[in-house]
Amino acid sequence: MKQFISFVIKEGKHILRDKRTMLILFGMPLVLMLIFGFAITTDVKNVRAIVVTSSMDHLTQQAVDRLAASEYFTIVQVVATPKDAERLIRGQKADMAIVFGADFASKRSGVQFIVDGADPNMAQQWTNYATSVMLNPDGGAVNTKMLYNPQMRSAYNFVPAIMGMLLMLVCAMMTSISIVREKEKGTMEVLLVSPVKPLMIIVAKAIPYLVLAFVILIIILLMARFVLGVPLVGSLFWIIVISVIYILLALSLGLLISNVAKTQLVALLLSAMVLLVPIVMLSGMLFPVESMPTVLQWISAIVPPRYYIEAMRKLMIMGVGIKEVAREVIILVGMVTLLMTLALVKFNKRLE
Repeated sequence: MKQFISFVIKEGKHILRDKRTMLILFGMPLVLMLIFGFAITTDVKNVRAIVVTSSMDHLTQQAVDRLAASEYFTIVQVVATPKDAERLIRGQKADMAIVFGADFASKRSGVQFIVDGADPNMAQQWTNYATSVMLNPDGGAVNTKMLYNPQMRSAYNFVPAIMGMLLMLVCAMMTSISIVREKEKGTMEVLLVSPVKPLMIIVAKAIPYLVLAFVILIIILLMARFVLGVPLVGSLFWIIVISVIYILLALSLGLLISNVAKTQLVALLLSAMVLLVPIVMLSGMLFPVESMPTVLQWISAIVPPRYYIEAMRKLMIMGVGIKEVAREVIILVGMVTLLMTLALVKFNKRLE
């Protein structure tokens, strides 16, 4: 037992001495949380709008005033014809145009939107917001009650996704590089001929990263609550329990990668290719899984962050109980068991 503890302490000291590793472990979560929380946003604000009307009657003026008074739109110009508005949009002087028909005052209809559709998702949001603001005398949404996220802040969506991405990348990448580094330096042979069993060596290498990942999790939760203003509505106990299961899954995947890779560079590339692209594209982090083609939905079913992100969104934002995330928990536990078994089977006591 003393030898096992000494292995754990040795690995922990090695991590703490490596300034680059510490920078990655603690710098990356802080930077990504701030970037996704403040810089990268899908919130609708300050959309540059052009008003197209041949006559500014009373009702048209009221609709324009509501648009201008809202935080969503900024009226940059009033023009007489749709061609003038289209020319300004093509010249990147505006994002959308609201064309009021001649019968708008009498029929409260005859409104056309000309929108920059380079980003179709944002274009659809601009159109929906403009319709809501114009039709509601109070300037708010029309007959809409937004559950869980009344301010429609994108940070509510991004924070659980960032947790899934960071914990997977940090744990899997760092663990795989750590073991491969021992192979490159030739110290793995010394470890394997020691009285400690190979299983204990793997556990000893993983424990410091498990502790660090838990610290990173606490930092992320604190930043989410007190910096980004994202609520933790659900049980903090279950949030931590499911996160620990997910961390174990990431460590298992890192160990599996380390068995395949021969050099740190190969381990890094494998971690990036196997983890980064699927996490960003197929986990539901940026794009809804339900909107993907059927084939990609099948592929996303084997991407672990998908289930962790779904569980965290339900627990943190919706405040559901453990029963509502039982499916995600069962899948994550099954993946941990499978990956850990594969990692142990492939771990050879004798190096080639």
